[in-house]
Amino acid sequence: MEQNLKRLLILLGLLIFSPLVLNIAFKALRIFKDYPKVFLAYILLIAGILLTLYSVYYGFRTFKGIVDTLFKE
Repeated sequence: MEQNLKRLLILLGLLIFSPLVLNIAFKALRIFKDYPKVFLAYILLIAGILLTLYSVYYGFRTFKGIVDTLFKE
């Protein structure tokens, strides 16, 4: 149960952090127009998308672990 609580706290951090990264990336794309800065904005956008997808996967894995622990036979 302690491991599930740790996973739940990590998931909470991911669910807060990943939309922030996406928001910063979209704002950077809107503001930056020259080459080196726009490249950084695209890197942030890709990182934000990957982080969001990983958050969804980690959420399913976390809740599966919690359900398995609660209904352990």
